Amino acid sequence: MLDFAIFAVTFLLALVAAVLYLYPASRQAAGIPGITPTEEKDADPFETMLKSLLRYQSDGGNVNENHMRKKLYESGVTNSLQSNFALLLKLSEELLDKWLSYPDSQHVPLCQHMLGFAMKSVTQMVMGSTFEDDQEVIHFQKNHGTVWSEIGKGFLDGSLDKSITRKKQYEDALMQLEYILKKIIKERKGRNFSQHVFIDSLVQGNLNDQQILEDSMIFSLASCIITAKLCTWAICFLTTSEEVQKKLYEEIDQVLGKDPITPEKIEQLRYCRQVLCETVRTAKLTPVSARLQDIEGKVDKFIIPRETLVLYALGVVLQDPSTWPLPHKFDPDRFDDESVMKTFSLLGFSGTQECPELRFAYMVTTVLLSVLVRRLHLLSVEGQVIETKYELVTSSKEEAWITVSKRY
Repeated sequence: MLDFAIFAVTFLLALVAAVLYLYPASRQAAGIPGITPTEEKDADPFETMLKSLLRYQSDGGNVNENHMRKKLYESGVTNSLQSNFALLLKLSEELLDKWLSYPDSQHVPLCQHMLGFAMKSVTQMVMGSTFEDDQEVIHFQKNHGTVWSEIGKGFLDGSLDKSITRKKQYEDALMQLEYILKKIIKERKGRNFSQHVFIDSLVQGNLNDQQILEDSMIFSLASCIITAKLCTWAICFLTTSEEVQKKLYEEIDQVLGKDPITPEKIEQLRYCRQVLCETVRTAKLTPVSARLQDIEGKVDKFIIPRETLVLYALGVVLQDPSTWPLPHKFDPDRFDDESVMKTFSLLGFSGTQECPELRFAYMVTTVLLSVLVRRLHLLSVEGQVIETKYELVTSSKEEAWITVSKRY
């Protein structure tokens, strides 16, 4: 508990320091403890922070423009998932076939496989058929890894600016990612494709090229890592609970029978959704979040004016024993209670305020689990201890290994 408290305080201070550095205050919120509000109006602070870390300097639009961009973002997620559902199912079945070919005793490098699966899925669903070529995916993954590792650590602790070599590698990787995105944006402008991808929704909106580049970069970077880590942690937790895995298998078997999963059937996989919500909670998938206060609020005696930047120590809140009994236990049944789901939704993990990248990851992970659990027992490696690394998205410090055995 002490270790977690130290983590929470340290990470929160690092984030506060980063935000203070990145967003000089323009006006004071009198009487409110913490940092002052910024000029970014009606924006997602996670997106805002990433844009600054990426050195993007586009002007913030007015309320209507930002609302329109948010709608484009949401429709982009919905349309890309619907249009590419068969692709997602195919990639999940390819991974299943690979794991089915392994002997029961073979150790599977879970983090590596989930990152590869996420990269293949996200790149094709966000950017299109260019990434049917595995070499393009590998090239993207290499640059993505370089950029994301510095976003997660190098900027926050100041170490990036102290290393000329690392800074050049980061800038080169970012330039290559931007080159790929600019090329795809140009190719898809003014044309109709049978495969609707996320970028198409942005291209069809009333956005300039720089806005399209920024939004597609943010979504690509965040979706790849959030999807990979959600898949990883969900499977990790399933390997440690035979009862949960059995219950999930029974639901999948009852809802799907011998048929493949469909978008309509996903809504019926209630317990699977509980598993994913509990995965996000137990893993503290995004340990710290931030957003601008949309309307005036109140905490105890303090009034929080509209447009105040509010930081959420989610890693603490999600394991607060006064809200979550036995907070360190992985127990999807706690989300069988509608009131608990409502509490969770207030934190932005389910419902209208859900992070679009996380909503995307939920769908991808649901499809993958429906394919894997139906045919495989997912098993832990005896004696393995998985240590956690907390950055913008929580991961394991080292590779997580599992084994699999066939159900039939």
